[in-house]
Amino acid sequence: MEKMARVTTALSGTTITGRTMFCHLDAPANAISVCRDAARVVVAGRNIFKIYSLEEDQFVEKANLRVGRKLSLNFSCADVVWHQMDDNLLATAATNGAVVTWNLGKPSRNKQDQLFNEHKRTVNKVCFHPTEVHMLLSGSQDGYMKCFDLRKRESVSTFSGQSESVRDVQFSVRDYFTFAASFENGNVQLWDIRRPDRYERMFTAHNGPVFCCDWHPDDKQWLATGGRDKMVKVWDMTTNRAKEIYCVQTIASVARVKWRPEVKYHLATCSMMVDHNIYVWDIRRPYIPFAMFEEHKDVTTGIMWRHIHDPYYLLSGSKDSTLYQHMFKDASRPVDRANPEGLCYGLFGDLAFAGKDSMFTNDSNRKTYGGDRRYPIFFFKKPDLSEQFANVSSALNVFETEVGSNSMDWFVNMAQQYLLTGRSLAELCDHNAKIAKELYRYQVAQTWTMLRIVYSNPGAISAVNLNQSIGKTGGLPLMNSFKEISAPLGNETRLERGKAENRQEVNHIDPSNPLITANEENEETEGSDVPADYLFGDVEGDEDDLYLVDHENAPAEEHEYILPQEAFQLRHEIIDNPSVPDHLQDKVESPHVSGNETETVCLSPIESFSLMSISQPLYDAYLPADYFNSLVKDMLHYYAEQGDVQMAVSVLIVLGDRIRKEIDEQTQEHWYTSYIDLLQRFKLWNISNEVIKLSTCSAINCFNQASTTLHINCSNCKRPMSSKGWICDRCRQCASMCAVCHQVVRGLFVWCQGCSHGGHLQHIMSWLRTSSHCPAGCGHLCEYT
Repeated sequence: MEKMARVTTALSGTTITGRTMFCHLDAPANAISVCRDAARVVVAGRNIFKIYSLEEDQFVEKANLRVGRKLSLNFSCADVVWHQMDDNLLATAATNGAVVTWNLGKPSRNKQDQLFNEHKRTVNKVCFHPTEVHMLLSGSQDGYMKCFDLRKRESVSTFSGQSESVRDVQFSVRDYFTFAASFENGNVQLWDIRRPDRYERMFTAHNGPVFCCDWHPDDKQWLATGGRDKMVKVWDMTTNRAKEIYCVQTIASVARVKWRPEVKYHLATCSMMVDHNIYVWDIRRPYIPFAMFEEHKDVTTGIMWRHIHDPYYLLSGSKDSTLYQHMFKDASRPVDRANPEGLCYGLFGDLAFAGKDSMFTNDSNRKTYGGDRRYPIFFFKKPDLSEQFANVSSALNVFETEVGSNSMDWFVNMAQQYLLTGRSLAELCDHNAKIAKELYRYQVAQTWTMLRIVYSNPGAISAVNLNQSIGKTGGLPLMNSFKEISAPLGNETRLERGKAENRQEVNHIDPSNPLITANEENEETEGSDVPADYLFGDVEGDEDDLYLVDHENAPAEEHEYILPQEAFQLRHEIIDNPSVPDHLQDKVESPHVSGNETETVCLSPIESFSLMSISQPLYDAYLPADYFNSLVKDMLHYYAEQGDVQMAVSVLIVLGDRIRKEIDEQTQEHWYTSYIDLLQRFKLWNISNEVIKLSTCSAINCFNQASTTLHINCSNCKRPMSSKGWICDRCRQCASMCAVCHQVVRGLFVWCQGCSHGGHLQHIMSWLRTSSHCPAGCGHLCEYT
């Protein structure tokens, strides 16, 4: 390991020197503890119990306490503590429920002194009294805490928390009689050792087990706790009720917490799982660690400051079977790698941006804060000289949005005017596109239009519109989607251009063609299987730019139709009229082809290339029904990621089974719940209920069933009805009798919430048109709203 800078600390005549160093252990460590003079450290675990001396450059093993012919579970340690008044006295918490003391001054190899077997389950923690030599406290998994006098063979007091397992116990540094205990149910209890019958105070500290606690060494009434909820909390115990004064949010469960000596606001933590690092926090700035030690490769199980008055050396043991001494100077500082900029949106759409002061020094458009939130805010954060974090001058700017720019009226209007069911797919898409366009949401409108084109039969689009778009663009959409034609392509398959004066020739198309009219009338038609031939033009393009021409079903009499001019310019003078390709000659001479059709085939290349009538769907015969599903799926995810769950859910409902199977159930449920939540926030209850009913997610369909409860009283005895039926259990009368016709109501029932009388809806409405009194004769003035 590379050499680190050495630090020398003088503490009451004792000089502490060293560097960052480590040693390998024989087994993983569960706990560590250091002696009073900071010269030795004890490491304990299931399979290790050794003492090391802290030399200047290394750890040196001094004693192995796991000796004897038969090693019992008494040597399997969950915790260890070194007495701070007697350097020869150790105590361990065994996994078999035993509390063992060890006397290092004994001349024999076996240093075991006393054994207490009073706990029934694993002992999690042991703690010596800071000033009383013979007092030892233990906390066990059985929920009991026991106080031992080492001069006696049995415990002198037993404390029952009347709760779950005890995870930590700590004597107060300043109060002789007080100790704190943390429990797995999230509670922390304060006890007086003179009153073992009841705790002095109890409060809930964490949401989940509290794994550790530690009293502040200088401020006697500060208690730090750490739990599974990934939080470290500091409590002020001076008031009648424990008051949380600081809270640090970590990234994993907190297993150990230790206050840093001589630094009031610093404490060190390590995690029970996931995170292997050791963090030192300044509780005044809880969002980023002040320092971090990253040497361990597995979970850190024990941390201990080397001396109670030395803040520069930290000892740690880990499950990676290493023992480390960390020098504070070598710790990494996360604040140095932190992003100095911050960005946040406010409730009303205001944007706050914080950054280094140097970013705004040259900004001439800044305005100082004048007390109105409608002006940008700008101020300096003056560094506190007592903070040990890096002093960085920062500035904050707040940019306010224009009034009305964050209005959600469009959301409400679209939710109210959208149609999700009850019409054909094309009508739904057209209607929703119109609504979106009227609300200036042009991208959404275009999306609805594209969905109509993709999932509706394109044959429904008029041939005129197609021909006009073809003439303008010089090509047909989706040309690359056509199946590859196996017919040989060569120079002989291309038509030569005609003379320029032939450009005024017109193409005759009968709009009454049955293929066209059929597609216009029924947009669900999958296409026609009528064979068609291909016509090739001499243009700049690939040889697979082919166009379909259907000339076998042309009627005998054709309506003359003038097509628009071609947009292509002539490249050279046309010399001869085009000749028909050999493979089309048979079709031209066929008796089924009329003379007009022959003219259509023999059109000049320019007109025939772009001024063609498409009598079949563009891609129905060649593309499967779900060809565009992947594209639509990506589109839905895009809208959802942009926050427009309204569009995502509306498309899901309108397309139905066409797209629903492409998106997993969990994602659909997330979209539905988000949209329903927005609708309910805007009090669009009916629309929210409609979306719930149209949903195919089982978790969504039960929303309006699980959250609706009707409490019904009997109209005769006015007592609550049971859930078994409409017959009252007390008066044995039917509660659903109509007060007008005196018959049992089957179906829609309306009642007055004032007197509980009601009946058929039409009967009650008719009655209240002429009288305001209850039809049951109770004298109540009923009102139908």
